[in-house]
Amino acid sequence: MRFDLTDLRLFLHVVEAGSLTAGAARSHMTLASASQRVRGMEDALGSPLLTRHAQGVRPTEAGRTLLHHARVVLQQMERLRGELGEYGQGLKGHVRFMCGTSALTEHLPEVLSRFLMQHPRISVDLEERPSPDTVDALRGGRCDIGIVSDAIGTEGLECHPFRRDDLVLVMPRGHALAGRRRVMLAEVIDSEFVGLPADSALQLLLTQHARALGRHLAYRVRVGNFEAVCRMVENGVGVGIVPQTAAERCARSMKIARAALGDAWAERTLMACVRSSQELPLNARRMLEHLVAPVEQVAAK
Repeated sequence: MRFDLTDLRLFLHVVEAGSLTAGAARSHMTLASASQRVRGMEDALGSPLLTRHAQGVRPTEAGRTLLHHARVVLQQMERLRGELGEYGQGLKGHVRFMCGTSALTEHLPEVLSRFLMQHPRISVDLEERPSPDTVDALRGGRCDIGIVSDAIGTEGLECHPFRRDDLVLVMPRGHALAGRRRVMLAEVIDSEFVGLPADSALQLLLTQHARALGRHLAYRVRVGNFEAVCRMVENGVGVGIVPQTAAERCARSMKIARAALGDAWAERTLMACVRSSQELPLNARRMLEHLVAPVEQVAAK
């Protein structure tokens, strides 16, 4: 039985994506090539690794065992690349990173681009995911670093403060609540909203809390970024909920009013989380140190 690193990485991608087609795409293979490799692995083992169903594939018991060892081997190889990269120019490191909408658009671009400029041999696989999905991925070894809200449980993970990220309501200046400093979600639940795409992490969070109130948010339009949300709000299309940093930036050039959301879940700190910094591959450990260093330096002053 001989599985190479390409086999292991492909199998990991297939299981994580839940389908052979998506796993092949993540591995930059054709579907035919990926199918042939999986069949070759099953033939070498003498047992099926995947069960096929209408929605995709699931690992068998043997597949789950292989999945565990594939993650261990690939993590060890990543550590090897990072540590040997100290001595040569040929090896390139890879960091798997997950975060929500706000971190991705408001807080990460500058800090992440600075890190990548300083470390030209490190690449980052960055995915937008809601905080609960990111925590599950961290616990399951499917990502190295995740940025999540401190409002959710992170038991068993090592967490470091990253950025403050309160959510605020933005509205036209003539809105009935424009003079308020704080507003509860329940007070605007019947308003017409401007939002992001339905599968964005922030919109999933708002949907969850609207359902907790026994309601749903009515969107007049969904747009691609926070600036577009605020521009639509400025023109009277509806109200929106965005991070405070985005609201403050847009308010400098747009005629919008802001009010802090008074709900406890809207007052949050983003945390950079890992399973254990001591067990991280060198490149991921360097990224974690880069992410949290500004916060920790400020706290020490």
